[in-house]
Amino acid sequence: GSHFGKLLSPGKRRLAVEYVRNTLGADCVSERRACQVIGQPRSTQRRQRRVPDDEPKLLKRIVDLATDYGRYGYRRVTALLHREGWNVNHKWVERHRRQAPAQQRGRDRPLDPTVL
Repeated sequence: GSHFGKLLSPGKRRLAVEYVRNTLGADCVSERRACQVIGQPRSTQRRQRRVPDDEPKLLKRIVDLATDYGRYGYRRVTALLHREGWNVNHKWVERHRRQAPAQQRGRDRPLDPTVL
């Protein structure tokens, strides 16, 4: 089996094209041929990912919100970000919340030992 998994995303297909060319030799397999076999458009192969300048600040804010409001889901976190003026997609927030370090889940305050 392949260690790439399914080749659905452009990033994974980009890695597959590079892997084929490095394994078989760049002089044996052209970028055009490798892209054609894998099903990757050459323009996508050459495109560089653009990371917005404020993405690290946004990721930190998502982690801060998840820490402060451990029980909030991605929709509520997205709403809080919109109120703060961030222009962010709920699907992006959901994906990055899953990748963020484990947040506190459960009660917002510790249980009162006198109630037990």
